[in-house]
Amino acid sequence: MKTLKELPVGQSAKVLKVHGEGAIRRRIMDMGITKGAEVYVQKMAPFGDPIELIVRGYSLTLRRADADRIEII
Repeated sequence: MKTLKELPVGQSAKVLKVHGEGAIRRRIMDMGITKGAEVYVQKMAPFGDPIELIVRGYSLTLRRADADRIEII
């Protein structure tokens, strides 16, 4: 299983599944990260946390712990 946390800067991928339960999963999905969405890693902080993404045409900053819940292909 490859997750969004492992995707290098400058690469894009499609979301396969959002893992987790309850409020955390719902919050991630409310930000537009749903099955089939294209995500592009724009920047990464010096120590890797947080990650700046482009999703559905807007910038989104996500913690690595949350990015680890997003399975990609």
